[in-house]
Amino acid sequence: MKDNNNFVIRFAEVKDVQLILQFIHELAEYEKLRNEVVATEELLRENVFNKKMAEVIIGEYEGEPVGFALFFHNFSTFIGKPGIYLEDLYVRQQYRNRGFGKMLLSHLAKLAVERDCGRLEWSVLNWNEPSIQFYKNLGAIPMNDWTVYRVHDDSLKNLAKL
Repeated sequence: MKDNNNFVIRFAEVKDVQLILQFIHELAEYEKLRNEVVATEELLRENVFNKKMAEVIIGEYEGEPVGFALFFHNFSTFIGKPGIYLEDLYVRQQYRNRGFGKMLLSHLAKLAVERDCGRLEWSVLNWNEPSIQFYKNLGAIPMNDWTVYRVHDDSLKNLAKL
């Protein structure tokens, strides 16, 4: 069941910080990572809206917030252009399978084209088969030859001291 007429996508404003954090908590619960969320309204306000380190779009159905996407720009040295990295895409369970996730992703693709980006990229948890199938059906391909590495917490601080 798709309903494009009553679905609106808008850029988040600072007044949406509480809603964004709520979406983050819901996503973390779905991904079984709730204990890893340390974000606060203050951190989001500072980094998303004051420092503009990321952007957020919110999808609303009949005036009700039903999903969001948080993204930021990266850069590809190989193609010499910026890209958009999608950090989080989330649609509340009761609103899934209506095309809202696809519309949020399509909106990001349009932004990438408008901003002359060469890529739209994201990561997905290996066990998240519903999302993997959703992305593949949209034409996304897994980057199986690449492994994500991360340095954080004490390892990040120790590396910074070298």
